[in-house]
Amino acid sequence: MKSKGQMESEISESLTRFEKEHMGRGPLDIRTMIFSDVVFVRMRGVLTPAEKQLAQSSGGGEGLRLIKRMRAELLEGASAILYKLIADITGRGVISMHTDISTVTGERVLIFILDGCPNYREARKSK
Repeated sequence: MKSKGQMESEISESLTRFEKEHMGRGPLDIRTMIFSDVVFVRMRGVLTPAEKQLAQSSGGGEGLRLIKRMRAELLEGASAILYKLIADITGRGVISMHTDISTVTGERVLIFILDGCPNYREARKSK
């Protein structure tokens, strides 16, 4: 049985691979946290240079909306892959996925709601 930390690490590694393969680049930093039946993922540095340029040149206008819409569509189109990835690691089905991206900070958050709490081994306490 995996520990909670091992599950979180495995999710981070798998999502980094997914981002590279499906979005063209991986995040500069990724953190995954499991809270009860929720998996929370925070990625930093996900915007491409072209997206950064578009975000800066649009001054908060259509370019920002375009980046968010495009990223949401790409993720939604690959949701079955993401659901399976999370289910395979946690042993729980995914009920829903929620996401947002900041074009200001270049961060993306992903939240997966599971059909129950994953079974994991408790971390060993150091003496």
